[in-house]
Amino acid sequence: MRITITKGEREDRIEAVRADGSCVRTSFPHKGPVPHDAVHFYVESTLAIPDAFWGMVARGEDPEAIAAIAKAAGHASAARAAVPDESVIRLVQAERAVECFEADLWSGGDSGPELIRDLIAAGCAQSLVAPLELSDEAIATIRSRLCDLLGRWSAAAEGDHLRLEWELAA
Repeated sequence: MRITITKGEREDRIEAVRADGSCVRTSFPHKGPVPHDAVHFYVESTLAIPDAFWGMVARGEDPEAIAAIAKAAGHASAARAAVPDESVIRLVQAERAVECFEADLWSGGDSGPELIRDLIAAGCAQSLVAPLELSDEAIATIRSRLCDLLGRWSAAAEGDHLRLEWELAA
């Protein structure tokens, strides 16, 4: 699947062209120094998670519907303390990892790998799912990719594109 993220003034746009030729487009407000869904890409592709956000989009889900799918499957939150359905566990695990890597990037990216694992484990515990297994090498790879993304995205002008290729099959 070819993913294009276009930098906007107040919001960025995503276009994903799936292997079958179908296309989905959406926009999202700026949430930090890099696009949140790009962080999903780097976390999910590095950790080879084919059935989280980008894998669901590749299989035909609309990006805007994924939060509702997770909620309907029992994704736990502060207001809904229930074990989520198996169908969304990898999605929830990936989201908790993405949040931790975003926080790490925003704070300078110098947290030790054990702290990253501990934060992901705490987020997963709160969401009532097992934590992801992350090696020091995987953490270093994700950080390196996000650091590169931060440099490129910060230098990008409005209308510039980030092109990514999703190759994992569920």
